[in-house]
Amino acid sequence: MKNTALWLWKCLFILSCGDSSTLSSETMTEKKLSSFTACREIIYLGGGCFWCVEAVFIELNGVCSVTPGYMGGSKPNPTYREVCTGLTGHAEVVRVEFDPLVVSVDEVLEIFWKTHDPTTLNRQGNDVGPQYRSVIFCTTEEQFSKALQYKNSLNKENVFASPVVTEISMATPFYAAEDYHKNYPKKHHLHHRTMVVPYIHFLICQEYRTH
Repeated sequence: MKNTALWLWKCLFILSCGDSSTLSSETMTEKKLSSFTACREIIYLGGGCFWCVEAVFIELNGVCSVTPGYMGGSKPNPTYREVCTGLTGHAEVVRVEFDPLVVSVDEVLEIFWKTHDPTTLNRQGNDVGPQYRSVIFCTTEEQFSKALQYKNSLNKENVFASPVVTEISMATPFYAAEDYHKNYPKKHHLHHRTMVVPYIHFLICQEYRTH
């Protein structure tokens, strides 16, 4: 993968040095509440374990809310156990609500592609199955167009050693995940830069598949 080190360094710099990560929890809450009315744009992103994707975007300045859930399948109101079987057609995604005046859709897409491997089909690390596919579900034609252009540019410039296989489509019905998944990284003091979250996720899904 070309420029991997530079990409990761830049992304970690944004996440660790952005305004939101240096504010107290009280100030972060006030800031997000004050800009809530400006948060009019929503995009759904899937990059493997939704706990990991949530941990990345919840720290990003300009993001008002991040909600884990399921999208892209045919089964209504799926459970986590059902999605873990890989038979529902759903992907684990996060609903990212953001203020485009603070963080643009281009920046959201940039961080998304830099914080997971978009070249592995139906897999992220130890997490294997269609529910872990790299996917972008758009809510506007502008998002769809920009995502396609960005993906084509990554492949044209051979940024990664293998082609980007991220699925890009318009959003379908979104089903919020069970309450115990929400704010999971913060509840369990897990950080997106560790390997703890995906490993725990792998163990849980393995248990579900064998029962």
